[in-house]
Amino acid sequence: MTETDTSTATTTDGETADVLVVGSGIAGCAAALEAARGGAEVLLLTKATKPADASTDWAQGGISTTRGNPESLKTDIIDASDGTADPDAVDTLVENADDAVEDVLVDTLAVGFDEADDGAFDYTREAAHSEYRILHVDAATGTHILRPFLNYVDDHDHIEVRQDTAALELITAEGRVHGVVSDEESDGHPIYAGATVLATGGVGALYGRSTNPDDATGDGIAMAALAGADVTDMEYVQFHPTAYAGDDPFLLSEALRGEGAVLRNGDGERFMDEYHPQGDLAPRDVVARAVETEREETGEVVLDVSPLEFAAEYPAIAEKCRDRGIEGDEIPVAPCEHFLCGGIDVDERGRTSLDRLYAVGECARTGVHGANRLASTSLLEGLVWGLRAGEDAAGEVQRTARRSGETAERDPEVVEAPELRNRDPDLPERFAAEKFTRLTQAMDEYLGLERDPEEIARASSVLRRLKGEVDAYIRTRTARDLYELRNASVVALLIARAASENTESVGCHYVATDADESVPESPADD
Repeated sequence: MTETDTSTATTTDGETADVLVVGSGIAGCAAALEAARGGAEVLLLTKATKPADASTDWAQGGISTTRGNPESLKTDIIDASDGTADPDAVDTLVENADDAVEDVLVDTLAVGFDEADDGAFDYTREAAHSEYRILHVDAATGTHILRPFLNYVDDHDHIEVRQDTAALELITAEGRVHGVVSDEESDGHPIYAGATVLATGGVGALYGRSTNPDDATGDGIAMAALAGADVTDMEYVQFHPTAYAGDDPFLLSEALRGEGAVLRNGDGERFMDEYHPQGDLAPRDVVARAVETEREETGEVVLDVSPLEFAAEYPAIAEKCRDRGIEGDEIPVAPCEHFLCGGIDVDERGRTSLDRLYAVGECARTGVHGANRLASTSLLEGLVWGLRAGEDAAGEVQRTARRSGETAERDPEVVEAPELRNRDPDLPERFAAEKFTRLTQAMDEYLGLERDPEEIARASSVLRRLKGEVDAYIRTRTARDLYELRNASVVALLIARAASENTESVGCHYVATDADESVPESPADD
């Protein structure tokens, strides 16, 4: 990527931008694009140094559209959420879905979605979708969206993309967010903005097995929570039911089951019909618990892809299987942490409870997913809310300028930034990594697919001690891995707290007790 100098101005106290976006997935890119379209000068910070470091690049299945029937998609989203999705938020998604996809992905980026023989889009179907409505590129849609999107915003005259740069703290004063402190200097570098958009992705690195990149440490959620923003629904951590069961797990897209692949247990039997009327295409939370139950009872579960032209239709997944020595039609699978349905609470424009702070993508809780996400709605949600937040953020810069009687290009308000200290010697090289291992072990053991109230309490105890240790070190040291560990421990505690406060099994938050037979049902789909 190249860098331009059009979007920022240097002050004696740091630098400024009209709109600051933190994160470079589909949501961050969409926010940056729409803010620039609205006349703002935009600075986009990203920890990534290549697209594969962003969660969007890992998205396989595709991006849902309404295919002209928003009510049908709305129904499927709410049903998959176990009836907990916010209907107003879902309306915002489905009413803006097709226009957003056509505007950005088709017209602006010209993403080469797969086509049928007649030249029309080749829509596919995934679990809990009642229709074929998902646009895809092979089973690597995220890659084919993110890379051209990053190139497009990087070439934009009013957007500066700054790679390998982490935001460490929000700059706040009297309930208003004025920007961030980045790690570009040893003791922190203040960046002030008229509006700040967090698009920092999910929390995959908090679990030992995840379908997310290793730098998905919940940074935006932690920074926002520490600044006092409302955070909601953190107990709803979704596990994908079909990730490769061996070392180095990877996602086996639900599109495989949508096109005919089936799950079989260690006895060679199909089993999903015993758990749910939709069988192999039941909602993710139901399938994940069923897969785990069958693995415990029969030794393994495999995804049988023999009904498909697997290698021809899904070459990227087939190559990953070959790389791991899987040559046949049966691929061992197990549930794997996949997506956070909760996060920073936002409204229909991505606005948080703190003035001038927005959140979009997986770090945001829009209300669309409720307790369980419908397949192929994450890219769509990131795109729709990214565009809406970017538009509103650019408008906020204009509105502020009008109120002050100044031009829209005026410098944002410069306030006192958090003082980051870097006076003590560096910690041992493996310090953060070893603490992270301790954190992920607690999350895997106590806050995984099924949870017990006593185990949730144990997790809270372990995580509180860990956060106390990290806080003691971070007071005198400024290092990215230490701040990532701080953020991960904050978010892990938020998940534990939310899980302890919600005693009802709903969606992907499943509370198992000694008297519970752990039958993986979803009452909304009876």
